[in-house]
Amino acid sequence: MKTFFKEVLFPLLLALCLAAFFKPIYMADGVCDYFLMWLCIGFPFGLRRMCLWLVPFGYGISGTVGIFALNIIIGGLIGGLALIAGLLSGVIHTIREII
Repeated sequence: MKTFFKEVLFPLLLALCLAAFFKPIYMADGVCDYFLMWLCIGFPFGLRRMCLWLVPFGYGISGTVGIFALNIIIGGLIGGLALIAGLLSGVIHTIREII
């Protein structure tokens, strides 16, 4: 049961809280932008899984902001996949513990 709470319920509740918090951002004119939702919800999960951060060196302010935006986009994409993979592995571990 501890595995279920740690690997399934807690990440799912965190993702739902992030979805509720970022809802005004990805719901423009009552239409959901799924890519932006993927980035907003996945970013906290992918931030620690990014092995490479692009560090802006020798750029102006626009290049620096662009590289930081690219880091955020990559982190969000990785995090969305990590969230789905983590939830699936948590469900599998929970089913194995029950059986």
